[in-house]
Amino acid sequence: MQYVTPRQVQIFQFIQKKGSASNQEIRPHLEGVSRTTIVRDLDQLVEKGLIAAEGKGRSVRYREKISNELLRYIDVEDYFAKGPDERTPMFDRFRFDIFEHLRNIFIKDELQKLTEQNETYRKRVQTLSQIALKKEFERLTIELSWKSSRIEGNTYSLLDTELLLREHVEAPGHPKEETVMIMNHKAVLDYIIAKRDDFQSLNFLKIEGIHDLIVKNLNVQTGIRKKPIGIVGTRYRPIDNEHQIREALEKTIKAINGATDPFSKALIAIVLISYIQPFEDGNKRTARLLGNALLLAYNACPLSFRSVKETEYKKALILFYEQNNVRSFKELFMEQFVFAVENYFLA
Repeated sequence: MQYVTPRQVQIFQFIQKKGSASNQEIRPHLEGVSRTTIVRDLDQLVEKGLIAAEGKGRSVRYREKISNELLRYIDVEDYFAKGPDERTPMFDRFRFDIFEHLRNIFIKDELQKLTEQNETYRKRVQTLSQIALKKEFERLTIELSWKSSRIEGNTYSLLDTELLLREHVEAPGHPKEETVMIMNHKAVLDYIIAKRDDFQSLNFLKIEGIHDLIVKNLNVQTGIRKKPIGIVGTRYRPIDNEHQIREALEKTIKAINGATDPFSKALIAIVLISYIQPFEDGNKRTARLLGNALLLAYNACPLSFRSVKETEYKKALILFYEQNNVRSFKELFMEQFVFAVENYFLA
C-alpha cells in the first residue's frame, strides 16, 4: 500500500480540514519541525498525488487533490483503530449513485504502468510452450484457490491445497466444506480459462454461472437472495430487496461493459459484487473469480492474491462499504497485479 509517514498524514489532515494551506500555516502545528522538512514532506505528498500545489514561491498553497470522490485519502490504520460500532460510516446502506463515480478510477500514469506490466506478461506467454503454460495456470489456480478460500476463513494450508488439487488427497482434520470450497475454486478457474472469450461482454447469467460453481455442494441457495444479510466487522447492511438487488446488478454490468480497459472492468467487478452481496453466500469469492475472468478475457494477467494479507483485503473492502472509498482497494489491486506479472508465466 502507498506509504505515508505519520507526519505527512498530520500535514495532509491539516490541509484536508482547512481546504487549503500554506507552509507558514502548517508549521505552527508541527512542533520542532523545520521549514525545510515540511517543504520536503509537501513535495512528497505532491509526488504521491495526494495534494496539489497552487501559486509560486512563498505564496504557494496546498490543497487535497481528488480526481474522483471515491479516491480521497483515508489513513487506514487510523480508521480501523476504532471498532465497527465506534466508527462513523459515511454510508451504512447501499448507495445507488455510486455508479456515477466509477469513471477514471485509474489515473493515466497508473493505467500506463499496468499496461506496461501487462505487455511483459503477454510477451512471456507467447514464448511458453503449451505444457509450460498449462503448468503455470495450474500453479496460479492452486495459489488463488488457497488464498481466496483463506480470505473467507478456510484453514487449509497452501501445501494441503496443492495436494488436494493435484492428487485429490483431502487434508485430515478439516471440515468437508473447506475441501469443497477449494475444489470449487478450481472448477470455476478451469471454466473461465476455457471460456475466456465469453467474458468480453458480461451479463447476469455469466455472473450467476460463476456463483453456481463456486457454491456447488455447499448448501447455499443459488440465484438472487431474497433475505437480508449482514457482514462481519461492519455496520454496513447490503440491499435487502430482491428487485433492487437485480437493479444494482444490472447497473454494475453496464458499468463493467462500459469500462474501456480490463483493469477497471476487473476492479469494478470485484468491489461492486462484494458491495451489493447479491447472493446468499459466496459473494466475495464470485467477485474475485469474475475479476479474473474479465482480465483473462482481454489477455491480461490474472491475479492470485497470494501475497495479500487477509486483514488488509478485508479492511480495503470495508472502507468501500462504509466510506465508498476505493483508493485502498485500488492500491491493493495494483500491487497484486504487479506481483502476478513478476511471479507467474516466467519464461
